[in-house]
Amino acid sequence: MKSCGKVFAGTLLACAVAVSPASVLAADAGWPTKPIRVVVPFAAGGGTDNIARALGLKLTETFGQQFIIDNRAGAGGTIGAEVVARANPDGYTLSMVSASYSANPALYKLPYDPVKGITPINLLAVGPLVLIGNPKVQASNLKELITAARAKPNSLTYGSTGVGSLAHLVGAMFNQMSGTEMLHVPYKGAPPAMLDLLAGQVALTFATAPSAVPYVKSGRLRALGVSTVQRISALPAVPTIAEAGVPGFEAAGWNGLVGPAGMPQPVAEKLAVAVTRIVKEPTMANFLRDQGADPATMTPQEFGAYIKSEMAKWSKVVKISGAKID
Repeated sequence: MKSCGKVFAGTLLACAVAVSPASVLAADAGWPTKPIRVVVPFAAGGGTDNIARALGLKLTETFGQQFIIDNRAGAGGTIGAEVVARANPDGYTLSMVSASYSANPALYKLPYDPVKGITPINLLAVGPLVLIGNPKVQASNLKELITAARAKPNSLTYGSTGVGSLAHLVGAMFNQMSGTEMLHVPYKGAPPAMLDLLAGQVALTFATAPSAVPYVKSGRLRALGVSTVQRISALPAVPTIAEAGVPGFEAAGWNGLVGPAGMPQPVAEKLAVAVTRIVKEPTMANFLRDQGADPATMTPQEFGAYIKSEMAKWSKVVKISGAKID
């Protein structure tokens, strides 16, 4: 066993972690020499899965070996995350993670270390949520919404895709930062939440841009703000929540590539460089924008620090929201 004195800078690992001989051999043998598994901790067909499959095709072209998507859904993404954390760190098991990865430590008792158990490789995309409301809600802008919500606590409802989901936690953060008390209504997924919003059974939701934009443009729903620090090109007239009445508000969905702790430095570096190049290609960049996300890359060190900062942020929000997973 070799010590980890030369562990890749982006792993955020303690030097007690060792690199197995198999891992070193994989790196020395000119990785990759066989197909690579990319674990997606969600069901096929969702946003994270779509991005993972698009990236997998590009990585296959780049390295001449298949990047095979392995969907391991369940428990908010923790089942798939455990598979990767326990995998051989030889560079042949990777994972596409999302913003939920950084919220899960505050929601679940995890069987893995969410920081020391991974090698951050690269961020791929960051996407906003859009605060949308049924037109029946008597608020034409965010300030009017906040005024109405403060006047009658719990009179306004917001739907989400489930307890502990990003939409739930963003709503809880909005309540905290705006001084409002909107009532959370969890659903089992996005479709039923959107159907009830359209029917007026709930007043509001925080939806991904691809879900929100068609309904906003058709006039069936009203957009009151976007969660990121910049407006989005699909809805240029809709202000950010920060500029419209809640200074400092910022929340985003994101996707990035990680591997198990202790991956060989040459393998991680190859992947990080390849992902940066792929994300900057016009075809991939346009694909990500079609998914409602902006292309974004970081160094492994930056990505590791970003994951930790997101964990700290969502930990506070989870405590305030009282979210519990049975």
